[in-house]
Amino acid sequence: MLSADAAADAGALRRQIEQAAARIAADVRRTPLWRLPGRALGLDVAEVWLKLEHLQIGGSFKARGMFNRMRSLPLPPAGVVVASGGNAGIAVATAARALGVPCEVFLPEVSTPAKRAALAALGATVNVRGAVYAEALAACQARQRETGALLMHAYDQSEVVIGAGTLAAEIEADAGALPDRLLVSVGGGGLVAGIAAWCAGRCRVEALEPERAPTLHAARQQGRPVDVAVAGVAADSLGAQRIGSIAWDISQRWVDGSLLLPDEAIRAAQQRLWRDYRLAVEPAAALGPAALWSGALRPQPHERVAVVLCGANFDPASLA
Repeated sequence: MLSADAAADAGALRRQIEQAAARIAADVRRTPLWRLPGRALGLDVAEVWLKLEHLQIGGSFKARGMFNRMRSLPLPPAGVVVASGGNAGIAVATAARALGVPCEVFLPEVSTPAKRAALAALGATVNVRGAVYAEALAACQARQRETGALLMHAYDQSEVVIGAGTLAAEIEADAGALPDRLLVSVGGGGLVAGIAAWCAGRCRVEALEPERAPTLHAARQQGRPVDVAVAGVAADSLGAQRIGSIAWDISQRWVDGSLLLPDEAIRAAQQRLWRDYRLAVEPAAALGPAALWSGALRPQPHERVAVVLCGANFDPASLA
């Protein structure tokens, strides 16, 4: 049971998420929820719900938070600036183009050519700075101080987290209930924080991370957010060096599990999603299926398990 204070906080967060959903309804897509019997995916569970968020505008869930922040705050003449491994930058550039303001994106060297090309096609000014996300963020913050542009953070701003929470609200509305478990990929933690804020203990939220980018897992081990080394197959999307402060706060209340997955399982799941179900998603979106198919996570046979396929910004040729 939630404490009285936590219950009040949960209610306030859900109201903010409901308001965000109304605010961005005309900007983003209500992505499909694909409900399958577990046996259809070779799993001994009652149902698997696949939230097809890789079909979102801009190719990832990030559009929800970025539109919510830009719709909530005044937009200066200099427009917006963001540091991103790729997906947040694409979402910001997509929103900026829709709202008619300039956009500048700072990316780390691990960002893929496909994401850089997508940003350029959206009209964003692209700057590659530093080996990892933290270094790109420092360059982005320095640029914001020069120009006065609205700073957009990939995952650690309240409007961004609240916007991400609209995804969970859609799952509950479309299914008529929450699942028993909800599996969420974690980098900086904006998505899992938004989802956990909506669910607030009403279902089990599982945080999934690559072994080579364990931001939340490391924070839980140390009792506080800490920097981690970042590498691996999903580093371009889940490449934050440290869990966000908002995500850390929310996850301590309402994120139940934290599981690490090897690159081999992530890559195998990504390929299986394409081969068997024709779902083309980036590695970051394959962590939920990887946890289930590898046996790293074993839900009970009666459970309904929801999986967020969170993005599709990658080179499809890599699936060959």
